[in-house]
Amino acid sequence: MILYTSLQLAQYVPSPCIIYAYIIVYIRTRSIEQSTQQESSRRSLVERSPAAMATEQLNVLKALDVAKTQLYHFKAVVIAGMGFFTDAYDLFCIALVTKLLGRIYYTDPALNEPGHLPANVSAAVNGVALCGTLAGQLFFGWLGDKLGRKSVYGFTLILMVLCSIASGLSFGHEAKGVMGTLCFFRFWLGFGVGGDYPLSATIMSEYANKKTRGTFIAAVFAMQGFGILFGTIVTIIVSSAFRHAFPAPPFYIDAAASIGPEADYVWRIIVMFGTIPAALTYYWRMKMPETARYTALIAGNTKQATSDMSKVLNKEISEENVQGERATGDTWGLFSRQFMKRHGVHLLATTSTWFLLDVAFYSQNLFQKDIFTKIGWIPPAKTMNALEELYRIARAQALIALCGTVPGYWFTVAFIDIIGRFWIQLMGFTMMTIFMLAIAIPYDYLVKPGHHTGFVVLYGLTFFFANFGPNSTTFIVPAEIFPARLRSTCHGISAATGKAGAIIGAFGFLYASQDQKKPETGYSRGIGMRNALFVLAGTNFLGLLFSLLVPESKGKSLEELSKENVGDDDTIAPTGV
Repeated sequence: MILYTSLQLAQYVPSPCIIYAYIIVYIRTRSIEQSTQQESSRRSLVERSPAAMATEQLNVLKALDVAKTQLYHFKAVVIAGMGFFTDAYDLFCIALVTKLLGRIYYTDPALNEPGHLPANVSAAVNGVALCGTLAGQLFFGWLGDKLGRKSVYGFTLILMVLCSIASGLSFGHEAKGVMGTLCFFRFWLGFGVGGDYPLSATIMSEYANKKTRGTFIAAVFAMQGFGILFGTIVTIIVSSAFRHAFPAPPFYIDAAASIGPEADYVWRIIVMFGTIPAALTYYWRMKMPETARYTALIAGNTKQATSDMSKVLNKEISEENVQGERATGDTWGLFSRQFMKRHGVHLLATTSTWFLLDVAFYSQNLFQKDIFTKIGWIPPAKTMNALEELYRIARAQALIALCGTVPGYWFTVAFIDIIGRFWIQLMGFTMMTIFMLAIAIPYDYLVKPGHHTGFVVLYGLTFFFANFGPNSTTFIVPAEIFPARLRSTCHGISAATGKAGAIIGAFGFLYASQDQKKPETGYSRGIGMRNALFVLAGTNFLGLLFSLLVPESKGKSLEELSKENVGDDDTIAPTGV
């Protein structure tokens, strides 16, 4: 149904083929420009000895590694972080409004229950942005190494802003048209969101010094927590304003009047609101210089790298002062034997742990409302009108975000460069496993009236240790341990594998958690909520085991971690933990 609607809309909305065509033309143009610049740089350096060339590059990188924290580092955190703020808002705000969408477009007054999204529509609405994110992570991750981090950084933001607005302006008043266009634009929204993952992480890792690099990358990612919280706050404010302006009776009194025509504006305002903070940072994102590591190690332009470094460090550095040894300019690629020898296990570690994390993390995040309803923390739907239900869902999720999600992110920021990535990730998966079992084993007791507080506390602690744990470290480590020319690509691959887990979590949990005897209308029988929680605990335990493969990157330079200063024939020392 959704696919048919999207095809029908192809004559009115930009085709994916057209969008891809624009992208390919842009890539080709930039590649030609970059090749010309690199050839010019090589000609200017051909008369200089290889030793002289080599020394310039590494000293630029050494200067960045030992530099004191500057105001520009904090500015970079805000600029990159606002992108993640918007990413989180856009990805998770849909979970707040799906029940409202079901009431507006699928309520049958003849039935005794409020409408809800059909199983296939609910899966599509919740999961389509994740599919776009996966594609965007792979594409923009590769593009960041091909054309430069900054070159495509602004494009991802524009795509997010435009598609977020378009999602709220979904065409028509019928369910088929609205859901079809919502899914279409949310896919491309996710495509832009996906690009922010490898680009933001790589840019921040290449700007930061080695002493506080983890803190700054974690701070960028921690803005995701504020994005989730901001989404709940916006929903609470908008739903409260409309509830007071347009009072409506509960569903059981008057089914039609419990929705009200104004409710259709509410979800659209919520979906579009996240574009504002992202749009405000566009100018500063475009003003950011290319990272010195990309310019020096990939583009081969040491003079420009020195100039860019002086901007980052807020001081003038003459080209003559750049001396020292150079990291070797290896040319082996992603699928080469040399890459597998040096980084094959690393890539397995980053992809597997991110995959297993996101199966559990997105299952819990996207379907909090369903969990809260099943444990009785939110009253039965028919006892409320549409906007009251939305308000209660947002309030419950705001409590979890405020007490568990946001603090977890910032505990990581505080301790990542003290405890280290490896131990934080190991601790996080361990505690997630323990608390998920603590919920699943006495589940039947915790869902009884009077025991909901215990459930919510344990549930909030799983979010705390997800964020003070693998949800942060899986984002940080891939931006540090791979060579510069493959850093963005490998981060994109790791993130995309994680989003594959998120898609499994988003689609699978929805069906698996259905009651074994009385599933919701439109769903087949599942294994039940309790058994689904056991499955998530097992997923977390597998993440714990694969975390043993993750190297420790605390306090080491990017070149030391990626072995870019090691020749192809040299023995490679293990990174160690």
